[in-house]
Amino acid sequence: MTEQVSDGVVSKESEHDPTENVTPAKSRWWIWLIVAVVIVGGVVLWQRSGAAPEAKAGGDAASRPVIVTTAVAHQGDIGIYLNALGTVTPVYTVTVTSRVQGEITQVYYHEGQMVRKGDPLVEIDPRPYQAALTQVEGQLAHDQAVLTEAKIDLERYRQALNRNAIAKQQVDDQEQVVLQDEGTVKNDEGMLANAKVNLVYTHITAPIEGRVGLRLVDPGNILQANSTTALVVITQLQPITVIFSIAEDHLSQIQQQLLKGKKLTVDAFDREGSTKLASGVLLTLDNVIDPTTGTLKLKAIFDNKDNALFASQFVNVKLLVDTQHNVTLIPAPAIQRNAQGAFVYAIKSDQTASMRTIVPSTTDGAVTAVQGVEPQEVVAVSGFDKLLDGAKVAVRAPTNGSGGASGQGQSQGQPRQTGQNNENQPAPSGARSGASGSKNGAPHQ
Repeated sequence: MTEQVSDGVVSKESEHDPTENVTPAKSRWWIWLIVAVVIVGGVVLWQRSGAAPEAKAGGDAASRPVIVTTAVAHQGDIGIYLNALGTVTPVYTVTVTSRVQGEITQVYYHEGQMVRKGDPLVEIDPRPYQAALTQVEGQLAHDQAVLTEAKIDLERYRQALNRNAIAKQQVDDQEQVVLQDEGTVKNDEGMLANAKVNLVYTHITAPIEGRVGLRLVDPGNILQANSTTALVVITQLQPITVIFSIAEDHLSQIQQQLLKGKKLTVDAFDREGSTKLASGVLLTLDNVIDPTTGTLKLKAIFDNKDNALFASQFVNVKLLVDTQHNVTLIPAPAIQRNAQGAFVYAIKSDQTASMRTIVPSTTDGAVTAVQGVEPQEVVAVSGFDKLLDGAKVAVRAPTNGSGGASGQGQSQGQPRQTGQNNENQPAPSGARSGASGSKNGAPHQ
């Protein structure tokens, strides 16, 4: 501390101390460092303590059994089908037109009506043709009377010739007159028949049994003779046919069955292929193979009593070529594939899964015939994402319509008909992929 005297006033000036300008934060930096170290250590300890339960839970999950749905393999019959795309084609389709000219006086049919052969459809004014018929009948009666008179004269001339009363030339001339009159009568009879036919044509009836389409004409319209204007279109629905194509590679397979006298069953399904519409039999094969597509057209006939098939309708066709008997059947979704081939997971009695290599053959809907699995063995049909060889499993009860139910409910001794047991549900994707094999597959349409 120094003192200064200025103008008699003594002032004290303090000396500067460098330690007096240091802030408390700077002087306690090491305290904050310790706090940070403690916080970081706490976070690390907290993370470690939280990770331990997760690791424990993960270990528990790995030890838990895999939940699967199972099905029992069984022995039975399965059909070998050829799949194709078909079009419903009527046996007969008639476009009714008018053969005479006249005014429409009556339309008897209703749109969409089922008609029988001979049922009235359209009435054309018959009065002009009735008048023409009467006129021809009168002309015929006149010419018949002339012919009768000529025959009487001929008989008289012949009697006179026998008495040498007239020359033979006169008899010969009269014979020719009779022949001319006979020709005239014959012509009149033809005109009479034509008039009757025209009169009949005024009453148009159904030529076949079937269903009529929409109404095309109304009463009061004037029709021209032999016009191309349709009065009504009739389509026969019972029976009805389906035309479909198959690859020429399957021709010999079909011919072998036909040579044995077998009637091959044909099933028609809807566009999605899940609902069976009708069952019929193969009617005939076309006589040539289309060289551009390498396919052959076939025709099947259906009774169609319930009118489930409609003209020009698109359908999926399944042709039953043959039947395999006493084979092992499992649900198609149970079949898995890897680089080595097809396999299934067989469930042992100790509730463990065993990978089993198999050889699949024919697939029909959701069922596949396989080799490598014995009847009554249990196979897994779900839970494959976590399933491994030797893994513990827990079997889940199958719901209605699942693979397990279908595997156990398959009847033995009869070929399985797709669309009867699972008519209202589409086949699983595994079944569809299996159906494209050499035995079941159709050419890609």
